[in-house]
Amino acid sequence: MPGFELFGPEEQKEVKDVMEQGFTFRYNFDAMRNGHWKARDMEQMLQEKMGVKHAHLLSSGTAALQTALAASGIGAGDEVIVPPFTFVASVEAVIMAGAVPVFAEIDETLCLSPEGIKAAITPRTRAVNLVHMCGSMAKMDEIKAICKEHDLVLMEDACQAIGGSYKGQMLGSIGDVGCFSFDSVKTITCGEGGAVITNNEAIYNHSHMFTDHGHDHVGSDRGAESHPIMGLNFRISEMNAAVGVAQLRKLDKIVEIQRRNKKLIKSAMADIADISFREIPDESGDSAGFLSFMLPTEARAVEINQKLAENGVDGCFYWYVNNWHYLKNWSHIQNLKSPAKLAIELLPERPDYTQVSTPKSDAIMSRTISMLIKLSWSEEEIAQRIENIKKAFA
Repeated sequence: MPGFELFGPEEQKEVKDVMEQGFTFRYNFDAMRNGHWKARDMEQMLQEKMGVKHAHLLSSGTAALQTALAASGIGAGDEVIVPPFTFVASVEAVIMAGAVPVFAEIDETLCLSPEGIKAAITPRTRAVNLVHMCGSMAKMDEIKAICKEHDLVLMEDACQAIGGSYKGQMLGSIGDVGCFSFDSVKTITCGEGGAVITNNEAIYNHSHMFTDHGHDHVGSDRGAESHPIMGLNFRISEMNAAVGVAQLRKLDKIVEIQRRNKKLIKSAMADIADISFREIPDESGDSAGFLSFMLPTEARAVEINQKLAENGVDGCFYWYVNNWHYLKNWSHIQNLKSPAKLAIELLPERPDYTQVSTPKSDAIMSRTISMLIKLSWSEEEIAQRIENIKKAFA
């Protein structure tokens, strides 16, 4: 991770196809595109790779989240359970949908815990936005059972975890709807892009219409199409999809490299007395984009994070103080800062996000460091990295 480390002639060829023989708009204009349909190609590839009936490509992972909410019928006043450890988009999408984020505790999977979800359910809860953070998965059997028991939509935010799996099922394909991001620093990239996948035909139909102003995409004359629903413009271009086609063909190779590199470093760190590793419910399905480990105390985590930097071990993240990935640092969300009034502000019983408390999550994240696993490391660089890590702990 990220996929741009393996950019090569394959991506260039796909983009060249669009520039020389195709057309940049993803719909219609059949006569101008000479049979080139990059978005369609990537969607078909995603369906096959993820083992789902439907895949829809769009402009970003954030657009995928907002689309998944709308397509699943989640909107004004509905409560959606979210984790405090995630990228801000997982929460922003809920607010922009007019729904209400309800923060629940994580466990040492670094994902929402079954117990945390149960404790957060109210009569207004409609969905769980389950984020597979840092390439690995939550306790899916228990969480899926909870959602079924309470008739909740299970959304999988697998934006950081494409290529991972749980008991043979690809992450993103286990719940009602899954979301991926293909931005510049993801496991595979379109430059900018995202996807929604599902086995639910109604969710799929709402998705492709919602992302294109409600167009039903029936027939080959765009001007004659109907508009069964309202929507927005979250379309991806053929240029971005072209990059994604080449990258998706490399996904297995990318995950293989990540797993190999992570195994070497994790094995070398296993005898360090200070640390324990993140819990991974299905080790064989870890996409291995990150190596996450816990220290015994917050003070020790801060010290080790500094020591790693001093010893040249780059790509380490102490999320607890990170502006973009942990709730306690999101003053703009805590105070609902927006250039315009938000729908959530009209609700008489909205949560006070300045008072949200997630002590179990704090206890975990204050001790956790995640190390990015790169694709481009040579054997010599990995050996040097291991030596530098051990120096940091010495």
